[in-house]
Amino acid sequence: MNRFIFPLIFIFCISITTQSQNFSQDQDIDPSPYKTSWAVDGTYLGVSLGLNVLGFKLVQDKEALSLEKMNDLSEEDVPRIDRFIAGNYSENADDISYYPFYGSFAVPVVMMLTDSKLRTHAGQISVLFVESMATTGALFTITAGLVDRPRPLVYNTSVPEDLRREGGAQRSFFAGHTAATASATFFAAKIYNDFYPDSALKPYVWTAAAAVPAWVAYLRSKAGKHFLTDNIVGYAVGAASGILIPEFHKIEDSDFRMSPTMGVDIRGYEYQGLSFQYSF
Repeated sequence: MNRFIFPLIFIFCISITTQSQNFSQDQDIDPSPYKTSWAVDGTYLGVSLGLNVLGFKLVQDKEALSLEKMNDLSEEDVPRIDRFIAGNYSENADDISYYPFYGSFAVPVVMMLTDSKLRTHAGQISVLFVESMATTGALFTITAGLVDRPRPLVYNTSVPEDLRREGGAQRSFFAGHTAATASATFFAAKIYNDFYPDSALKPYVWTAAAAVPAWVAYLRSKAGKHFLTDNIVGYAVGAASGILIPEFHKIEDSDFRMSPTMGVDIRGYEYQGLSFQYSF
């Protein structure tokens, strides 16, 4: 858990520094597609980081699995979609998963340092980055703190008992590493997409953004840390945060649209609801 929280705090400190240093530079030399404000974004950052602290406390307070409950566990109780992962355990896969995990945090930072257009708006972009990561972190830590689901490795009787019973082994849902990685990579792709809407590289950028968290998800499953559904939810949460936080800050011509809709379905029933559309 500390491996997720500490990078978030580090990124937050960088964002405050770069925002202060670059606020005066975010002018019309290379107009930004985004609009931020100290009042709105400062409040959102404070609330979301506070929720991360709350979630972290919930995770830290999780109780260890009792010996009786551990012995009662059966792979047959695992939903069929996840059952093939029950019992997985690999320390090597766990170690390897941290390379793309940490590396994904560096991608937006490297982009801002190496691209002159992005560097001009580094303060603004870094604030949006922290908002995306803090949103993912809050959703993850609170969910992991409230939901008790044994990790796949808990079903492996060859794994040391203390490792199977510890509180950290009871927070399989949902996959935090996958979520954080997806949030960072999809954020980077979204920023590139909005600053360079006519670039021929966009398909490759989005493909890379999708592939890296998928790799992390595979490694986390192989390590026995998360089931397939844990990774699917984590991937979706992270990708949504990485895309929607910048999208909600766009000045105009938003690619995300929400509108009321109504009509009659093929069975003749009337329906009403909301229509969501996003164009890449």
